[in-house]
Amino acid sequence: MNFIIWLIIGGVIGWLASIVMRTDAQQGAFLNIVVGIVGSFIGGIVLRSFGKINNNDFSISALIAAFVGACILLAVVNLIRRGSVR
Repeated sequence: MNFIIWLIIGGVIGWLASIVMRTDAQQGAFLNIVVGIVGSFIGGIVLRSFGKINNNDFSISALIAAFVGACILLAVVNLIRRGSVR
């Protein structure tokens, strides 16, 4: 059951990040989920220096780290794809 919840939260985080980075029209639900999950991994690595981010629960800091990581991932993809972050 936790796996399904993580997929739903990852999809929402990926969707919100794609709206902020203006790539929502190019992505579907599956890519939003992938961006949310990979972004949460990146956010956890990048923000690890600020202390414990994820303690196996849904905390606000973990959701913010996932959102920041998803935005970073989309910025890197846009930079590679178009040559600009947008």
